[in-house]
Amino acid sequence: MHSGILLLDKPCGLSSNAALQRVRTLLERVKAGHVGSLDPLATGMLPICLGEATKVAGDISAARKRYRFSVQLGSRTATGDAEGPVMQSAPVPPLARTGVEAVLRQMQGRREQVPPMYSALKREGQPLYRLARAGVTVERGARPIELSELALLTLSGTSLELEALCSKGTYVRVLAEDIAALLGTVGHVTALRRLYVEPFEHEPMQTLESIAALRARGEWPRLLSPDSPLASLPAVRLAPGEARRVLNGQAVMMPPPGAATRVRLYDEDGSFLGIGQADTSGALRPRRLLNTAARSATEGP
Repeated sequence: MHSGILLLDKPCGLSSNAALQRVRTLLERVKAGHVGSLDPLATGMLPICLGEATKVAGDISAARKRYRFSVQLGSRTATGDAEGPVMQSAPVPPLARTGVEAVLRQMQGRREQVPPMYSALKREGQPLYRLARAGVTVERGARPIELSELALLTLSGTSLELEALCSKGTYVRVLAEDIAALLGTVGHVTALRRLYVEPFEHEPMQTLESIAALRARGEWPRLLSPDSPLASLPAVRLAPGEARRVLNGQAVMMPPPGAATRVRLYDEDGSFLGIGQADTSGALRPRRLLNTAARSATEGP
């Protein structure tokens, strides 16, 4: 089984799921899932977990993301981006770089954001975007987000180019509308690129074309090991007897870590076994384990 994390540079015009299915077709229909959806308009890093690496998808999903995006001021669309019809127009006041940067500083930090109707969030089993297309609007509760960085790259007339480093669950389309409102007008996203998902900021991405070229030569694309997004977790190397107990779902006793914590588990050869949970008594319990076939190809801590 091929298990690992593929960093796809998703092209414009494809949904995240459509891009995932193309990758699966190229890679012999291996079990896979993408982490963090990108709108069809958006491009950039879409982590795809293959095989046993799907078991660490939650850790990737919780990480921060960096985006570069353009905002056209003066018009608001139904979808918040260039794909939807214009619903409102408004004059754009004279803008100076210092004034825009002051607004962006005001928005940084923790805040709450109401998800858009055109999103994959579900209400009674129905994605919100389906309800929106049917002309139905439902109440959505605000969710906490955090903007670690929000910078102005270019101010050109009524167009802004921005870069943001933000937490899980941040909708850039809503962020763009909020920025426009604070500038005294309306706006929508015209271009959006996810530059990276932490901790993969220095890792190269692969395209559908480059993957297809490799497969035509009988080769597989480079995959990151399933433990690559887990470097922030303490690593625990288990003796053979301890590893057997853990793989059988049993707890082992270790020196107390001082606080309950999740850990990376490895056998004596450095093969990644999965994720465990250590409590303050020193009991270490398995939480999410890889199967034997996948473990044979993983890297050590």
